[in-house]
Amino acid sequence: MGSQTRRNFIQHAAVLSGLPLINSFPVIAGDVRNSKAEPLIIGHGEYKYTVDKSWAKISTNSNPLLNCHEMVQDSKGRLLMIGDHTNNNILVFDKSGKLLDYWGHGYPGGHGLTISKEGGEDFLILVDCGYFVDRNNAFQSQAGQVIKTDINGKIIFNIGHPRTIGVYKDSEPFRPTETAVAPNGDIYVADGYGSDYILQYDSHGKFIRMFGGRNNKNPEHNLVNAHGVVVDTRDKNNPVVICTSREENCFKIFTLDGRFISRLDMPGMYVCRGVIHGENLYAGVCWSKNAEGKRTDQSGFLTILNKNNKVISNPGGTEPVYKNGVLQPSMRLDQAVFYHGHDVCIDEDENVYVCQWNANHTAPVKLTRSKG
Repeated sequence: MGSQTRRNFIQHAAVLSGLPLINSFPVIAGDVRNSKAEPLIIGHGEYKYTVDKSWAKISTNSNPLLNCHEMVQDSKGRLLMIGDHTNNNILVFDKSGKLLDYWGHGYPGGHGLTISKEGGEDFLILVDCGYFVDRNNAFQSQAGQVIKTDINGKIIFNIGHPRTIGVYKDSEPFRPTETAVAPNGDIYVADGYGSDYILQYDSHGKFIRMFGGRNNKNPEHNLVNAHGVVVDTRDKNNPVVICTSREENCFKIFTLDGRFISRLDMPGMYVCRGVIHGENLYAGVCWSKNAEGKRTDQSGFLTILNKNNKVISNPGGTEPVYKNGVLQPSMRLDQAVFYHGHDVCIDEDENVYVCQWNANHTAPVKLTRSKG
């Protein structure tokens, strides 16, 4: 979030704070909530989906939402979502959208959610980014926090401010946005709203190293809004760390020990964290640029890359086009599907659940994968 974006978010939250319904998308031609319309299908090639905006069976009266930031699936097939409303930071759904459980009241900036499977047991890593809107719709900021819990929210340990171990200078803010877990249990923390470093810890929270940031001799090694991080194990022999550099409209790829490998440009797309599922990488696009090259609000969609990191579908966006091997700019289609795509979760049936930031307090959207 830039300063202008934060101001817009405050204004947006104030206007929308009295909304009674979660799924408050406008009804337009082609909207799936219009019972007379055909189901809305989005996407390209083999990756097309039917949109269901009413998937989540919850009420704002009992389970209010501000922003639905991220979602993961546990070993039981349940879908766990983190948001920033302290009545219920974590919502737990089954795949039909039924609410099974909710918990968490101490994360006003609830933003990142990663699942770690250790010894047959599920653990969660929660990230509070430190930015939040208080009960008076005033924007607040504080240091962020990273917390490892069991699947029910019992705290295992916290990762404190890097300044406390002499890693950060006093002038460097720590407002993390996301984590990733390597096969050996190492934890990578993306300080996406703070100082743009990726911080690596072992499975017990002991600091190992950091990389990225903004002041490398080679600017290609810098990260600008390091919003997301994922450990890519598609090549089992050469796992890598894929980091978001959102303001640069790209991903940057590093070795597990932080050495820069390459840059993956995503022209026009302000991508959030990458999510690996099967051979593909999926990501929410929070904003996109218009035909004039200007970033616009409510311009998000999703993007899907294959095992060669080539974009093969942009659900909710324009069809990906390559010219001479170079991806051309992508942008949101003029349909009321998504506002700001923030995260995706893919289930075993290849269906996609989409969490959004700044989207009229709406619950996650389900995209059902088309067959054949």
